[in-house]
Formats: sequence, structure tokens, C-alpha cells
Amino acid sequence: MNGQAKTHPQEPRVQNPIVVRKCCALEEFHACVGLQREIWGEADLEIEPVTMFVVASITGGQVLGAFDGEKMVGYTLAVVGLRQGMVYLHSHQTAVSAAYRNRGVGRTLKLFQRDEALGRGIRLVEWTFDPLELKNAHFNLNRLGAICRRYISNLYGVTTSPLHRGIETDRLVAEWWLDSPRVVAAIQGLAPGAANGPATIEVPAELEEWQQNDAPRVQAVQTRVREEFTKWFAREYAAIGVRAREKGQAYLLAPWSDF
Repeated sequence: MNGQAKTHPQEPRVQNPIVVRKCCALEEFHACVGLQREIWGEADLEIEPVTMFVVASITGGQVLGAFDGEKMVGYTLAVVGLRQGMVYLHSHQTAVSAAYRNRGVGRTLKLFQRDEALGRGIRLVEWTFDPLELKNAHFNLNRLGAICRRYISNLYGVTTSPLHRGIETDRLVAEWWLDSPRVVAAIQGLAPGAANGPATIEVPAELEEWQQNDAPRVQAVQTRVREEFTKWFAREYAAIGVRAREKGQAYLLAPWSDF
């Protein structure tokens, strides 16, 4: 594991005054469901129930809570995955209450998740995210050191969540190789980050405005981005970062053999 120091998985990770720890009690799982309703606003049939959190916690997954005193302000739900004989964690949800965003809560949850997984010999955590959400892309690729090599069209279908804006739920799959030099450098703030890549996928600066009031334009961007990711991934490239451009932002891609 490259010899890096890690927080012991049983010790809470603290960040003024947020404490992150494993959740094991039913009342904590109910608090997770409450936050889920607050953040995603989905219909009942699309909400992950308390029983899902119970099952994850007793079958080798993770239910991690971020607490301000006794109040839960964020959580992570992960389940066990198996691919080609390798055990990994699929991080299904990470949520932070609106009042606690931009305070490092999400990063603290992810770093605790990494420590806990490595403490059990698990080297890979995966999750999905919307390729049109560039803040998430920056966090996942630039700050955590994840890469993406798979694009899944309309993974969850068209949901009732206002966050999904009634369009198809296309997703990139983030691969977080927990003890890789790339990830270690990223989480320690040592990765310089390339200004350019062999290939780029541009996202216009106007996208955030269109997401509020122009669904057809958002769908047009989604269709183009889907086609470009599909093309580059078929050529065995990976998304490795996000960089600002004069007229928006761009994903940077490089051949898989670079990792």
C-alpha cells in the first residue's frame, strides 16, 4: 500500500467540527434516508430504504456518517462488488446537507472510505456521476485522483428527482485505485495536473445556465458528450482530469496504458 500513513479505520476522522464514522444503528440508517429525501427529492419508489443500509452494513459494504455533534450532515452508502474475481466497493451514494457544503465534508467522507477499505485489503472503489456536473468531475478526477474508462447511457432511467431535470441519467464510472501513486499524490495535493491531454471533450460555459432553463440545449450537449466519450473509450483512452478553458471546461483524456 505504498507505505503511506492512514487513519485507522476504526478511528473517527475529524474536520472542525465534523466527525466521520461507521454507522451501525437503525436510527442512523433512518437519518441517512432522511438526508437522501432532502437532497434528491425522489418519489418513494426511487428512495433507497432503511433495509438497504442495513444490508450494506452487515454484508461487507459501508454506511459512513458525517456528524456535527449528534446531527448527521452527510453519509456514504457503498455495497460490495465483484468483477473478474476482484472484490471492490461500489459507492452508490454520497450526500451532504446543503447547509454543510463547501466545508470539506464530502472529501472527509471519501478519505475515511478509502482508509476503511484499505484496512480490509480492498484496493478499488467505484461510483457513477453525471458527466455534465463539472464540479463533481473536478472533485472526482482532480482532487481524488479517480479515472473514468466507462460511460453508461441512461443508467437509472428518467427519474422523479429534480436534480436529474427530466433528462436521461447518463453516467461516467469513476475508478478510485486507492493505493495507486496517482491517488496518493492527488489526495496529498502533490499531483501537478496536466494542462492538456492527448484528447479533450469540451463542455460549454453556458451549460450551468441551460440546466436551469433550457432542457433541449442540455440534451444536445449530453448527446454530443455521450458520443465523444464512447468514441474515446472505445480507443482505450481514460478521462484523467478536468481543466478550465476560455469558453468553458474540458475533460482531459489519455491512453489507458499511461496508468
